[in-house]
Amino acid sequence: MQLRDQLERLIEDLVARGVRYEEALGEFEKRFIAHVLTRAGGNLGKAAELLGMHRNTLSRKIAEHRLRRP
Repeated sequence: MQLRDQLERLIEDLVARGVRYEEALGEFEKRFIAHVLTRAGGNLGKAAELLGMHRNTLSRKIAEHRLRRP
């Protein structure tokens, strides 16, 4: 199954459950960042590069989502 199809199914499920856009977006961002941080071994510079964002932006998002570095 392609990524596009998987996303479509996920979106259908979220809408059917009444999940709001902001909630879905925030949860996705939080989990995506947490996964990349783990993959980067907690290295902010490497994680920021993998995410395609500035290190300061990543630090802000980590604090915003109350994530812990591995």
